[in-house]
Amino acid sequence: MKILQVDFPSPGPFGAEMSAALRELAESIAQEPGLIWKLWTENAETKEAGGIYCFEDLDSLNAYKDMHSARLTDMGVTNLRFKIFDVNVALSKIDRFPGL
Repeated sequence: MKILQVDFPSPGPFGAEMSAALRELAESIAQEPGLIWKLWTENAETKEAGGIYCFEDLDSLNAYKDMHSARLTDMGVTNLRFKIFDVNVALSKIDRFPGL
């Protein structure tokens, strides 16, 4: 299991407007090979958006990261930040992370 953290500056929309505007994108992301889940992140105050993704393996994560980076760049998003992490399942279970 691998985690991808993505964030970038964003003028919005946020909240319910973001949910409405990006519903089709969310539905598309849900179909990505190897994706277990995505947590959407936003901060209207600091004008940032992104997500935390869980993938089955590094190959799936990297394929998605490359595709998503190009997609976001085509949408005019700049200053993308990507970080990749392993999951410590044993500790995450203790702290009640769902689904483990």
